Amino acid sequence: MSVARASVASRLAAIAGDSHVSADPAQLAPYAIDGKAPAAVARPGSAEEAAEIVKFAAAESLAIVATGARTKLSIGMPPREYDLALDMSRLDRVVAYDPGDLTLGVEAGIPLRTLAGVLAEQRQFLPLAPPFINRATAGGTIASGVDSPLRQFYGSARDYMLGMEFITGDGALVKSGGRVVKNVAGYDLHKLMIGALGTLGVITKINFRTFPLQELNQMFGAAFDSAADALGMRNRIARSPLTPMTLDILSPGADVLLSGEAAARVEANPRGASLPGGALWIVAASFAGNESVLERYEEELRGMADASSAVDAAVLDGEASSNALSRVREFVPTALESSPAATIVKIGVLPARMKEILEAAARAAEANSLPWAALARGVGVIYFALLPAERGEEARLGVTRAADAILSASSALGGHATIPWCPGEWKSALAVWGRARGDFDAMDNVKKAFDPRGVFSPGRFVGGL
Repeated sequence: MSVARASVASRLAAIAGDSHVSADPAQLAPYAIDGKAPAAVARPGSAEEAAEIVKFAAAESLAIVATGARTKLSIGMPPREYDLALDMSRLDRVVAYDPGDLTLGVEAGIPLRTLAGVLAEQRQFLPLAPPFINRATAGGTIASGVDSPLRQFYGSARDYMLGMEFITGDGALVKSGGRVVKNVAGYDLHKLMIGALGTLGVITKINFRTFPLQELNQMFGAAFDSAADALGMRNRIARSPLTPMTLDILSPGADVLLSGEAAARVEANPRGASLPGGALWIVAASFAGNESVLERYEEELRGMADASSAVDAAVLDGEASSNALSRVREFVPTALESSPAATIVKIGVLPARMKEILEAAARAAEANSLPWAALARGVGVIYFALLPAERGEEARLGVTRAADAILSASSALGGHATIPWCPGEWKSALAVWGRARGDFDAMDNVKKAFDPRGVFSPGRFVGGL
């Protein structure tokens, strides 16, 4: 160990304790981002300890990357500098919970699975159900901005996140928002942290609104010969009084992917009874309520499926419904598991433009001889996976051409696309953060206000922020 590294580790140990600081390369390896490992890792046991570590790092001009379960560290560009991994996993408590008021306060490092168990005891839940849920933490999920199938009904995290405590780049521990649903105390600055990859601050505590847990649930699946017919059913549902909890459209490749060995490795629960499929497009909608509500949903969805030229339809109940939803939720990690060079483009367009962008993305993939699979949320968010069989130069060139065409098509349709996941060594050739945007100066100003010394995850965000 170098003298400089030993000195840093010694200073950090004085704050967090010897057993919670390491400069051992073997222990640092799991914190590497695209092959770049930190010089040290510190695991603070409180928000105050984390703030002291940030103050020290800022004074010494050390670059910090805050981490949790490290399930989404590969999102974004590799950091320009990476001196210290700030592992927040010891901050894992429920600090405030009022079931009667449907409000919850948790530390950033709490695993989502642990949190789900606490809420289930009160017949409640949090619709924060992202991919990698078996390991993901609350703070990491917010910082990465990854959404879930439940976005269809409950919205994204910004719709039920009430407040937050976080550490700024000068080591100040600040609060934004509150702990109650009706909160008018100042600006919602904490919402800037969603999807910022820790470039603005270190999240220490989050306040959420919770929701009642439904007793009964079902999933309805309908199969179609074409994306146009599947999207036609999506449009019928959108125009109806029905409000399903989830509404996803799976390409034939996605259905095959979620039925295969890679899916079984990612999500241990058996898929059980299957939705209709087999080289077809599938519309999967889940809903919950009492028996009369379920009966109404099934009757009306079957009618819509028939009117949309469905070739098959089925309803899954209870555990089978939950298992099918789990497989859909884990589409991204399943795609990553299935290909040695999986590259996933996240596209956001108006729902009316989903057919056009899916067709354009499919043409781009097929023109470069790339297998592909797509999962489209009913709200207009699409995960389009390019799945080359190998990781060589020919695959890289093909993926680069296809991704560029998809980004261009998204922009032409008034949408925006990014590439959250791809091989690390390919990032320099790909527009990971999509086409240049007109709001970069505003983002730069926000970064300078929150992190004036530029110590948080330098270079990982848009435009090198």
